[in-house]
Amino acid sequence: MISVQYHSLAAGHDYGQYVRDAETADEHEIAEFVRTVMAEDSARAKQCHEFLAKMAGSQKAGPPSRDQRARC
Repeated sequence: MISVQYHSLAAGHDYGQYVRDAETADEHEIAEFVRTVMAEDSARAKQCHEFLAKMAGSQKAGPPSRDQRARC
């Protein structure tokens, strides 16, 4: 999850430049396509963040704690 979130967020930096380049070249259809991809990645990063928050608050996230191992 962390890797997916990281790459989704990192790509956003590059997409901004791609949009500017496309607009400068009067390639508005390409610019709109990149904006769509950027929005999808932003939504993906947000969903990863929500999943990570949910996992951090559950017993299912990560390896068992010392207390959990001691009970086994």
